[in-house]
Order: sequence, then structure tokens, then C-alpha cells
Amino acid sequence: MRRLWTPAWIARHVAMVVLAVSFLGLGWWQISRATAGNSLSWGYAVEWPIFAGFVVYVWWREVKLARRRAAEADAPPANPADVPASEPAPAVTIGSRPAVRRPVRVSRVPATGDAVEDTDLAAYNHYLSWLNANPGARPGDYPG
Repeated sequence: MRRLWTPAWIARHVAMVVLAVSFLGLGWWQISRATAGNSLSWGYAVEWPIFAGFVVYVWWREVKLARRRAAEADAPPANPADVPASEPAPAVTIGSRPAVRRPVRVSRVPATGDAVEDTDLAAYNHYLSWLNANPGARPGDYPG
């Protein structure tokens, strides 16, 4: 629980309270406007409390995730000798860091055999070179 009282977490707690109270206040304000005759405010009167609920949900989820990470960090590491040989060890666990490995070199081998001429590609490249050579021309001016 001490990890939830760091300066960063205190700022998150304060932000959650301020946002939730503000959103609920805006919802109440929209209800007062709606009862005064502004029919569009009924939609906003429903929307603002939903926003407040979303802020509280995200805050609750982040607290739950932080507590789970703290519990995993405080737990003793698993002894590989205790794991039965029939069960392979998990490759990646939640919260684990990827292993740093050497980069893989890939050699590029040129394609062997006769290159097939693509007439559509050659015509398009000719068109593009013509447009580049004639900067003021419109595509309809192309003679080909």
C-alpha cells in the first residue's frame, strides 16, 4: 500500500477526485439547464456522470494493477528446480522484461533467373518520367 502514496500516485488520486467531482457537478448543472427547458441538456446530463464513472473505473484498474505488480515484486522468485520437467517454463510472463539478444544478420541474395518484364509497370514509369520532364503539363496532356 505504501507504493500508492508516492508523489505520482498522490497526483493521480487527486486528479481522479477532482475529475469525478467536476464531471458530476457538470452533470448536475446540465440537469438544472434541462429542467429549465433546454432539451439538449438531457443528453449531457446523462453523459457527464458516465465520464465520472469512467475516470473512477480507470483509477481503480490502475490501483489494482499497481497492487498486483507490487505483490509480484515482493514474492520470492520461483525456484526452477521446483518446476516438474514435463512442464516447460513459460517463455514470457506478465511484467517480465524481454531478453536482450544479439542482432540477427540477414544476407540478401539476388534473385536468380530471368526477370519478367512488367509492361504495365514500365508504362507507368514512362508516364511518371514524362510528368517529371513536363512540370506544367496536366495528366490529360500525356501523349501515350
